[in-house]
Amino acid sequence: MIIQIIHWTAFTYYVYLFGYASLFKVFKKQSMMDGMKDLGFNESWTLFIGYAELLGVVALIIGIFHHELKNAAVIWLFLFAVGALMVHFAHHDYQYYYSSLFGCIAAVVILYTDKHFTLIL
Repeated sequence: MIIQIIHWTAFTYYVYLFGYASLFKVFKKQSMMDGMKDLGFNESWTLFIGYAELLGVVALIIGIFHHELKNAAVIWLFLFAVGALMVHFAHHDYQYYYSSLFGCIAAVVILYTDKHFTLIL
C-alpha cells in the first residue's frame, strides 16, 4: 500500500513537472523562452524539446492503462531530466536545478516501485 502511494505520488509529480515545462516551451511563455535562450537554446530547439517532452507526457497519461508505454515514457523523459540537470549545473544556474534533480529521482522511484518493470542485467 505505501509503495503504491510513493509510486503514484512520484508519477503525479513527474507528469506535473514535464507537463508545465513542455507547455511553457510549446506555447512560448516568455520567461521560459528567455531562460532557454540564456542556456544556449534558440527558439527552434526550445520548441523541439517542448514537443518531445509533451509527447512523453501524453505517453505517461496513456501509460496509466498500458504499463509498457508508461515505463518507456518515464525512461524517455528521464533523459530530458538528466539533460536539464547537466545544463543547469554547467551554467551555474543553481536556482532552478532542483526540479531537474527531483525529476531524475522521481524517474528512478517510479521504475523501482512499478511492479510491471524489471531491469535485467
